[in-house]
Amino acid sequence: MRTHYCGQVTKSSLDSEVTVCGWVHRRRDHGGVIFIDLRDHTGLIQIVANPETEKLFKIAESCRNEFVLKVCGSIRGRPEGTINKDLPTGTIELVASDLTVLSRSLPPPVDQDDQAYSSEDTRLKYRYLDLRREKMQKNLRKRHKIVKFIRDFLDNQGFTDIETPILSKTTPEGARDYLVPSRTQPGNFFALPQSPQLMKQLLMISGFDRYYQIVKCFRDEDLRADRQPEFTQVDIETAFMDQEAITTLMERLIKELFQSVINIKLPDPFPVISYQDAIDQYGTDAPNTRFDMRLIDIKDLFLESAFKVFSDPAKNSDSRIVLMNLKQGSKLSRKEIDDYTSFVAKFGARGLAYIKVNDINDLNEGLQSPILKFLNDTEISAILGRASAETGDLIFFGAGTKKVVNDSMSQLRLKIARDLNLYEKDWAPLWVVDFPMFEKDADGNLTSSHHPFTRPNIENIEDLKKDPTKVLSHAYDMVLNGTEIGGGSLRIYDKETQKAVLEALGIDSKEADEKFGFLLQAMDYGCPPHGGIAFGLDRLVMIMLGLESIRETIAFPKTQTASDILTGAPSNASQEQLNELHLKLKTIPSE
Repeated sequence: MRTHYCGQVTKSSLDSEVTVCGWVHRRRDHGGVIFIDLRDHTGLIQIVANPETEKLFKIAESCRNEFVLKVCGSIRGRPEGTINKDLPTGTIELVASDLTVLSRSLPPPVDQDDQAYSSEDTRLKYRYLDLRREKMQKNLRKRHKIVKFIRDFLDNQGFTDIETPILSKTTPEGARDYLVPSRTQPGNFFALPQSPQLMKQLLMISGFDRYYQIVKCFRDEDLRADRQPEFTQVDIETAFMDQEAITTLMERLIKELFQSVINIKLPDPFPVISYQDAIDQYGTDAPNTRFDMRLIDIKDLFLESAFKVFSDPAKNSDSRIVLMNLKQGSKLSRKEIDDYTSFVAKFGARGLAYIKVNDINDLNEGLQSPILKFLNDTEISAILGRASAETGDLIFFGAGTKKVVNDSMSQLRLKIARDLNLYEKDWAPLWVVDFPMFEKDADGNLTSSHHPFTRPNIENIEDLKKDPTKVLSHAYDMVLNGTEIGGGSLRIYDKETQKAVLEALGIDSKEADEKFGFLLQAMDYGCPPHGGIAFGLDRLVMIMLGLESIRETIAFPKTQTASDILTGAPSNASQEQLNELHLKLKTIPSE
């Protein structure tokens, strides 16, 4: 049907006959001559319709944006003064000798001009039109290149791509499962996998040694800009490799991926930080280290203080007091500080104490703060010393429970960096290691920091039984610019340790057998040491392309309410379908 793609016609085709197909991007009538910018996935070419060819000219007059055309004609150079240097085809144009309208279009609700604004709901409702836009085409084609590179890399490293089941069994992964009722076994349900975790461990027991899969996963959780109910994971598992070998290989994968696809050279090697140091210095286990402004603990300075806002948390083991020194930040106005105070309130902070250091050599007149009257000279001097304060600095304080202080101050740190552009480098990858094996939920119950199949870092299983809260794990996260892009661990490979971990989580032998009996049984038949990692592909693409949302990397994403505006999913099931599944809907009274 066509001899050339629109964006690939060059000067080498001058005076030759070509046929192109595509969509009308723009139509212009210039004093009797009609110009049409015709678009396909490779780019644009300018079509010229002359009034001398009367029938063709009338067709060109009837064309509107997004009509689908087939155009035959000859290629000529553009006249002097009309060359468009911004287009690869800007030096040539196609003089039409035949023009066929293959398909007409209503006025499109999504404008193809990237500068035009369309609401996200409109873009998602008419996603097939949104996907015609050059930006979205580039995003998805770049995603393809990223996936292809990952596949090629893993193939060359001896990994085998193996599919695992989508209809699976519900297992604890830290989020709610999507459940699928079974028609043939009334009252029973499949679960859509949150990850192929147990299946890939079974593949290691099966002797496949190196497995990977680009796999769809599902989590029924509250959504954010970097989350979707269904997402794509680069899932990897290896046998007989220790933590250093796995992280070294995965680091190489990411470094070569960035170099190949977006021509970015990442640091070599990636820095490594322990989980505890990350929490202490940044308030988060996924720190953004593109700038060097850290949290500094000062709890010890206020054990005997008369200032109860600080002394009360100083005496509480579940609390923190930290400072954060914004170098040369004293120029911030009171309104800006008030805005930051309102910001940290969103994360539970009751206020935001501060000290402006206008003159470090004059502690009486050179400091400015509402809290100075509550502090003695010794405390003030100790604060300035701990902060390494200099004239012009602005010191912020966080005091309260560890969670509130970590959440509020880590987010404040990021917001200040964005507002004041404090970034010292474009890319800051690192590994976070030595995670605690367990953490406590809001009710004080133990939960897995990663998942219950992570290998504890212990010599003796009795250490786990004695005090599980003190046990670290062989877990590792890869973080880039403050976002976790991959998480993994060494796995438990002996039954007794696995049982002990499940018991620590409150899962007795009966429940363990019911939920994980197949895995425990498999461990009786020669389970090798193994470990792996999973990368969030959508999130990785988002970061590599500098996008604000993973929805920009997915062809047909869901909204933040986990709905599909395009198709209307989720939708009602017919009574006949419900009957077949032995389901009855319960009406929930409105409040």
